[in-house]
Amino acid sequence: MRHLWLVIAVCFSSASGMPALAGGKDDAALVNRLTWGQTSQEAANIDRLGPDRWLKDQLRPKNPARLPSEVQARIDGLRISRESMAQIAATMDAENKAAAKLQDPSARQAAQQAYQRAMADLKQQAAARSLLRDLYSPHQLQEQMTWFWMNHFNVQADKRDIRAMIADYEDQAIRPHALGKFRDLLKAADLHPAMLRYLDNDQNAVGRVNENYAREILELHTLGVGSGYSQRDVEEMARVLTGVGVSLSAETPKLKPEQQALYVRRGLMEFNPARHDFGHKVVLGREVGGTGLSEFEQTLDVLARQPATARHVSRKLALYFMGDAPPDLIERMSTKFLRSDGDIADVLGVMFRSSAFKASLGKKIKDPIHYAVSAVRLAYDGRPIANTAPLQGWINRLGQGLYNRDTPDGYPLEDSAWSGPGQLTTMFEVARQIGASSAGLFKPDTPGAEDQPAFPQLQNALFHGTLERRLSPQTRSALAQARSLAEWNTLFLSSPEFLHR
Repeated sequence: MRHLWLVIAVCFSSASGMPALAGGKDDAALVNRLTWGQTSQEAANIDRLGPDRWLKDQLRPKNPARLPSEVQARIDGLRISRESMAQIAATMDAENKAAAKLQDPSARQAAQQAYQRAMADLKQQAAARSLLRDLYSPHQLQEQMTWFWMNHFNVQADKRDIRAMIADYEDQAIRPHALGKFRDLLKAADLHPAMLRYLDNDQNAVGRVNENYAREILELHTLGVGSGYSQRDVEEMARVLTGVGVSLSAETPKLKPEQQALYVRRGLMEFNPARHDFGHKVVLGREVGGTGLSEFEQTLDVLARQPATARHVSRKLALYFMGDAPPDLIERMSTKFLRSDGDIADVLGVMFRSSAFKASLGKKIKDPIHYAVSAVRLAYDGRPIANTAPLQGWINRLGQGLYNRDTPDGYPLEDSAWSGPGQLTTMFEVARQIGASSAGLFKPDTPGAEDQPAFPQLQNALFHGTLERRLSPQTRSALAQARSLAEWNTLFLSSPEFLHR
């Protein structure tokens, strides 16, 4: 073990001196940056299409993503795929209320524990579906952008009953718009019951205004910190948001005749005019037009087209994909954002085709989810895993668990958040688990199922044909000292070349 730690220290120490890719023209490096990790299939795709067409196909996927049949069958069999969010949330709410009414303490405790297990399973199913798509979808950039926007419009699933809503939030509000118009994405995310629940807007009503959601829409979702909005804007925005909430009831609330035409119900999202402040409002110096829910929708339209929003979104995209980006690139991305009416794929295209982006390839530290998913993609190279629980466990251990971030700002995108000594030590322990065995990835999560162990094959054709050429002398020397295949795997998964994308 001491030998392994000494060798791994050599790999770590060479990270800062990792050579840049020549001119940023390495196709493998482009794949490594824009996907969840290299596979032989992606290497073949970019070789067949060429980088320009490959990039175009990733930015504008034409057809629905086709997953391996057994992977798609597993997704289709999940409760979150078979039942609507409204069905699931109503059923779970009824179970929770029934448990609370039980008089016998033991029976009540058992029922409440069963409810919590079922809710935890819903969250686990959402994570499993998300990771299976990350691992096997041919639309890799769309999956990366789904994660990015889930982080940008962050909700913490363990709050209240959001675990019953998180799968729909990702699948219906975020993923369909991940490469589309920002305005459509903003409306879909900010009107989703999971977001309304998370930021307490279902408690925002005339006479008892709650500013939580209004502040985050301006500060995080659109304009950004320091963009010029005032506390008065937050207060006015909160008034715009009054009455926009969540209802699990099948019944329409009793309303005055003049309010009935303004009532809106879309699934679990409810606009209740009896709870809305219909007074005059001004946000960012603009009078808020419309009446009722349209006030919110029209205000989101205005926010989506603000220059400050264009800069804020462009800066975050550059931080996620590049790390540091020159101001002139941020400005060009912002200009494209405004001219294209917030077309996300167009904005990304400006960045991906820039010389600054090409020069950055191979220098961005992988965050935990990139690290763990890319390791599994490389180790099993398209072979469908049977159980995502080990993968979820590694990501959780590394501190970036899906739907676990409890603050609305999402996980940090800066390299410094994931490159400290403690983080690298944990990463090494995860590397050893991934490199030594399949760790339960091929054990179906059904009762009585038997494990189908498969040793990780990191020294595969992709490694020898592409990745090996990028190894530094320090890494080659460290790998040469490996005493077993498992140790070699651990060293490679801990190398600067693998740690960067």
